[in-house]
Parts: sequence; C-alpha cells; structure tokens
Amino acid sequence: MRLPFFLARRFVAAETLDGALPVMHALNARGLFVALDLLGEYVHDRTVAEQARDAYIHLVHTLAAERTGDPRQANISIKLSMMGQKIDEDFCLENLKQLLTVARTHDVFVRLDMEGSDITESTLRLFERVYPDFPDHVGIVLQAYLKRTEQDVERMCALNARVRICKGAYKEPPDIAYQRMDVIRERFIAYMQRLLTGARYPGIATHDDRLIEATKRFVAERGLSRDDFEFQMLYGVRPQTQEALVQEGYNMRVYVPYGTEWLPYFSRRLRERKENVWFVLKNLLRA
Repeated sequence: MRLPFFLARRFVAAETLDGALPVMHALNARGLFVALDLLGEYVHDRTVAEQARDAYIHLVHTLAAERTGDPRQANISIKLSMMGQKIDEDFCLENLKQLLTVARTHDVFVRLDMEGSDITESTLRLFERVYPDFPDHVGIVLQAYLKRTEQDVERMCALNARVRICKGAYKEPPDIAYQRMDVIRERFIAYMQRLLTGARYPGIATHDDRLIEATKRFVAERGLSRDDFEFQMLYGVRPQTQEALVQEGYNMRVYVPYGTEWLPYFSRRLRERKENVWFVLKNLLRA
C-alpha cells in the first residue's frame, strides 16, 4: 500500500521538480542557499541508472535556467547508488562524468552524498577519480560517527576538497561506528575544525545547537571569514533557526529532497536510529 505523501510533506518538498522549484525560490528569497536532491537509491538496473543520470542532467539544466544571481543559490546533491554504483563502478563513473561535464558547463556544483558503509570506500574512490577534472564542481560528504573518518578527513584535506561533515544517519555496527552521542559530537567538532582550516569551503551540516555554537566560537577565535564555509540543515527542520543564522551573517544551505521515492528517506529518520524518532517528533513543533 502506498502511503500518502502528506505524511512526508514537512520534510520532502514535492514529488516532482516542478513542485520543488517554488520551494527553492522561496528559500532563496529569504537568503537561504539550496541543495536539491532527487530521491532514490540502490539501483540495480542499468536502464534505471541511466534514467537517473538523465534526470540529474535535466535538473542541472533547470537550475541554470532558473538562476537569478549567485551560482551558490542552488546546487544539487546526488546518490551514486542511483547511477549504477552497485552494478559496476566503471559504469557509474561514466554516468557521473557525463553529469559533471554538464554541471561544469552551467557552473552548478554537485555534492556526492554518503550512503551506507558498504559503499563508503567506493564513493570516495569515485570522487577521487573525477575530482582532478572537476575540482570546482564536485564535493563529498563525510560522516563523523564512522571510525574511519579521521583518515578520510585528512585524505580530503590533501586534495583541498569541498566536504560536507555530518553526524551520520545510517545504523552502523559498533566495530565501525561510534555509538555514544557525546563521542560523535567530539569527533564532529574535531573534524569541523580540521576542515575549516585545512580544506575548501566546508559544509557544517547539523541541527545540534552545541555543534552550531562550537563552530561559531571556533570561527571567531581563529578570525575566519563567515564566507569561507556554510551551515547546512534539512528542509522542514528548524526553519526559524536557519533564517536566524542568515540574519547573523552566516551562509546557510537547506537540503531540499523531492521525488516519488520519498519513503526510504522519510522512514530512515524514524527507523534506523531511535534518537531520530524523537528528533523528528520534536521538530514537528519546534522552530
């Protein structure tokens, strides 16, 4: 049985790109940057993967046509598992190169989302294969709760890559991921500081007040420019806080998912980590 879309409407902009564009424009009008994400993951059919590639390319063309100013106003976030990563890495690489070639032509930045730990290394490997040709138009995501991330942060700093650092939303076992939130916060802060001083324009992706304040303090103490990084949050979560950060002079990007494959995205936040159930419930009423 298909669940009604209204259940996810708080966190998913629309089921179509045409429906998501007014949301993007409204956020831009309030001074917020946007990352549009066509939802979907773990494709196992080549034809479907090619269709996903073409949908991403269409999205890039659309953003270029809709642009009214700063190219930072809107970029895209993609999942490599939609473009054939689990089928064949070289096949996925060719799809990614086609997308990035169009993105570079239109000056649209593409973020490679990080998914489950089964494809973490593959995602980083694919990123490193395309980065030399597209250094200004492709970035990556790292998850603070993974025990491997300290080395991956250094790996990305060596490239001067654009990294989004987040806590991590997937359920991972204790042998590869920290489980205690105090430890995850500690790791996040360490990686945030390293990226702010050792990489290019990092995205600090968190809704956690402690991590937001730690970032503000570090930036102030080091005399860093607020234009050298951006905060990032999910669509529908703490919108007043998002706008308050913009009013304080920080760059703020809202991750705006759309598409018919919204159920895995929506349910993962309710199912995979028990604290996310409370997180989502609290934010139904929290500004």
